[in-house]
Amino acid sequence: MAINDAFDWRRSDRRLFAIVAIGFAVVVLIGFAKTYYLKFAFDSPGLPSTLVHIHGLIMTAWVAFFALQVWLIRSKKPKVHMNLGMIGIVLATLVVVVGFFTAVAGAKKGSTSAPPDIPPLAFFVVPFFDLVIFAGLFVAAIYYRTNPADHKRLMLLTAISFLPPAVARIPIATLQSLGPLFFFGIPTIVAIGLLAYDTWRTGKLNNRFLVGAILLIASYPIRIAVSVTETWMAFATWLTSWAA
Repeated sequence: MAINDAFDWRRSDRRLFAIVAIGFAVVVLIGFAKTYYLKFAFDSPGLPSTLVHIHGLIMTAWVAFFALQVWLIRSKKPKVHMNLGMIGIVLATLVVVVGFFTAVAGAKKGSTSAPPDIPPLAFFVVPFFDLVIFAGLFVAAIYYRTNPADHKRLMLLTAISFLPPAVARIPIATLQSLGPLFFFGIPTIVAIGLLAYDTWRTGKLNNRFLVGAILLIASYPIRIAVSVTETWMAFATWLTSWAA
């Protein structure tokens, strides 16, 4: 009986991660359809630079890679999953590096993704923290790669960490009017919901999942608070000048 139960839980895990991978891809597609994936259908203006296009391609590759890795585990091909790990490290590095310079360019020259009433240097705090949190979670996931329970939960958080930019672009005016309450609130609810489900399912709280979720969720109000400080503005000014 215990063996069957264990198998059922593993199957439940694979099903959950499949749902998350599909949901992640769908939210990204919907959020960026008008400005990137289906911009031809909406007659949207062209991308502001080649760098933005490269950033979009790399992020798309990351979403596809995440889905592929989930599919490999679901298909019981863990060795292939592990063999592709180095590709994931290279791709994640490109996500951070190209994402950083794309965010810097937006902070210096302005970006259509930034709300018109928020100064570009103040808004720079959002993508900057996105990259810092993603990098931290990914490095932790790689560090704990020999512990599947921790590794997969931390990788789950990397996907959640990239939800805000896509959620903020979902073309529903009523939801967009909620601002941070919407695009930070949805990932917060998802993270708490998955943490609660995981704890209920396993009968114990995974400490690394908890710490990762707390850091991710806490970063949202911290970003808002920090963005209006003189310290952040000075740091952002220095960083964007240094990265010119």
